[in-house]
Amino acid sequence: MCFSLVSNAEAVWIDVRTVAEHSIDKIEGDIRIPHGDIIQGLSEKFPNKNTEIHLYCRSGRRAGKAMSALEQAGYKNISNAGGIDDARKERGLNK
Repeated sequence: MCFSLVSNAEAVWIDVRTVAEHSIDKIEGDIRIPHGDIIQGLSEKFPNKNTEIHLYCRSGRRAGKAMSALEQAGYKNISNAGGIDDARKERGLNK
């Protein structure tokens, strides 16, 4: 039986907020890459452009900008989860 690595890989959650925002509130275990550095930061950590990636920030605006940049760079499996509270809710996490 053969399994695809992409379908069995865990989704990557990325916080695109600033260091200051992240120091006040964060989701443990998630990666922080500022939205302005998303292409370089993601390509170094996750060069596979089929990696499932969920982006979030405070409201979803910067995550949307990061998502557009990643799509232009060829990433295929990206979603904007909205704000950090939306990301928690989607994953069933408590603050």
